Amino acid sequence: MDPKAGISVVIIAYNEANHIGRCIDSVADIASEILVVDSFSTDNTQVIAASKGARVIQHAFEGHIQQKNWAKDQATFDWVLSLDADECLSPPLRHNLKNAIQQGLIYGKTKGYVFSRLNHLGQRAIRGCGWYPDKKMRLWDRSAGTWTGKNPHDKFVIDSQYNTGSIEGDILHYTYPNLDAVKKQAIKFGKIGGAALRSFWNIEDSGTDWKRFFWPKQSGIFWIFFFKLLTTGVSRFVRNYFIKGGWKYGKDGLVICYWQMAEATLKYAWALFGNNSNSNNAAPSSKASSPMPSTNSVNDRPGDQP
Repeated sequence: MDPKAGISVVIIAYNEANHIGRCIDSVADIASEILVVDSFSTDNTQVIAASKGARVIQHAFEGHIQQKNWAKDQATFDWVLSLDADECLSPPLRHNLKNAIQQGLIYGKTKGYVFSRLNHLGQRAIRGCGWYPDKKMRLWDRSAGTWTGKNPHDKFVIDSQYNTGSIEGDILHYTYPNLDAVKKQAIKFGKIGGAALRSFWNIEDSGTDWKRFFWPKQSGIFWIFFFKLLTTGVSRFVRNYFIKGGWKYGKDGLVICYWQMAEATLKYAWALFGNNSNSNNAAPSSKASSPMPSTNSVNDRPGDQP
């Protein structure tokens, strides 16, 4: 088949039996191919995906960015619509995207398209708290870019010589089932983000490694991180709760914004004083080791990054 003749929908998943069917159904009349890359699920994710006509490949989880780059390379077609298993296309987005495909609007110098993402707490759509419009580039020509970023916050970047565009409509993201999941995710991502900073700045794990910050080459890093530890979380809470409308959502908005603040604060606390080995940032080495977290915890969680 001509790799430029259609669109592959690529979905990464692990234990997403409750979501994968809805995700696949929302793209069934758009996709030339539906590919599910599964990290050895222990539920019925693979069975459900296959029953709906998806091509299912198992691949051990090696990291958020690594997994998505590997997955796009397995697609039959160059144009890829990338979704997480807990996402689906809203009817308006599906309609607009289908029209764009039929009219050939996606085949030109524009090599990537951005969609708004509407995040949910349970079944409640949240348009405040910095969670909306949560723009994501999800439709792109794989030959014109790559997944990049810092784990666990991945993004697809198009080469600078190409144009990007947008298509109206929302990806519906069923992000968290309840507020307890918001809390757990914030703690997990705060640690992963802090460990990524430790790795980038080559801060080794040891009982006294904090002393390295006071040597001339490291002291600047210490004070920058310490300043961010004191200010980033608070400023994020003020922005998302007061300016971006978190207050409109009552208790839900308050708790969401609190844990956003906590995640940002924990990220820099972990960068200064944490331990990489307990951060859940390391990629599993095989399917026997702890596989990919559920899609909720993988990607890009809602809103701005701390």
